Amino acid sequence: MTEVLRYVPEQSKSDTDHDYARVLDDLSAASVHRNFDPYLDIDWDAPEMAVIPDDPRWILSYDVDPIGRHPWYQSQPRDKQIAIGMWRQANVAKVGLQFESILIRGLMQYSFALHNGDKRFRYTTHESKEECNHTLMFQEMVNRIGMDVPGAKVFYRRVSMFLPLISTVFPTVFFFGILGGEEPIDHLQKDFLRTTDDLHPAMSAVMQLHVAEEARHISFAHHHLRETVPKKGPVRRFLLSLTLPIAMRGLLGAIMVPPRSFRREFDIPDSVMRQIFWGSPESKRVRRNVFGDVRMLAEQCGLDNPAARGLWRILGISGRSSRFRSEPIYSAP
Repeated sequence: MTEVLRYVPEQSKSDTDHDYARVLDDLSAASVHRNFDPYLDIDWDAPEMAVIPDDPRWILSYDVDPIGRHPWYQSQPRDKQIAIGMWRQANVAKVGLQFESILIRGLMQYSFALHNGDKRFRYTTHESKEECNHTLMFQEMVNRIGMDVPGAKVFYRRVSMFLPLISTVFPTVFFFGILGGEEPIDHLQKDFLRTTDDLHPAMSAVMQLHVAEEARHISFAHHHLRETVPKKGPVRRFLLSLTLPIAMRGLLGAIMVPPRSFRREFDIPDSVMRQIFWGSPESKRVRRNVFGDVRMLAEQCGLDNPAARGLWRILGISGRSSRFRSEPIYSAP
């Protein structure tokens, strides 16, 4: 059943309920006063936004992208590096669009079951509206790059129609899924913006807008889980502690790993793909670093126990937890 924060007089709420309600008010107000429209805030038709052939700014970053740093990619002619980079970045945008579509449908399912007066109804609807704008923005980016990319792997596209139903049957797992999809994209985009000065202006504009609004969405998921998970019984918390790393690892593969059509399009050897995802030491480091914030959240929610920590290690996504949200990896001691 959906966890419900019932509308009751302020004086009868616990301090944590009151804090959570105030967070929801603040997030909703921020969505009203600080929001973006991809067709007003991005000047798609400006000359510098044009996608032109042989533009080296589409070459994948050695510092950020697991494909970009692999010796096979580095050995390719420049025109092929550019083509691979355009395909890769268009496909990441398409995957983001597909994930946002699932998220929107799930949030609408979730909010449908909320009681009158529940503050989550307003915020989840604000978030859904913002995610609709993100799908428009991502598709515009894909169209302008001009690569006919499929997005996620075939399996994920086929089951996508069923995934929003999780939001009403297993709402906590659905919010795990939100973080499993949003955290890898957010992590990758922030790394690009921090370390890469020569991004194509269109890609830079899309990333900046997306990161700005995703901060609210990720914040809501973190606050929601910190509010609801500790109130569950010990058996449910234990099961959720095992579900969390499984959800993170599954969605990491769906978001970050290109489909088979990518290999066929550019004749990439299977051995190279296995090294990139996730055989090399550097790619394993990337895989671990993506979920520092989620590991911190697990500790805050009481989902950190020996069995769960062992599962995080088995799945290759263990590591040091963040000290604060969005902590840059290079600031770690």
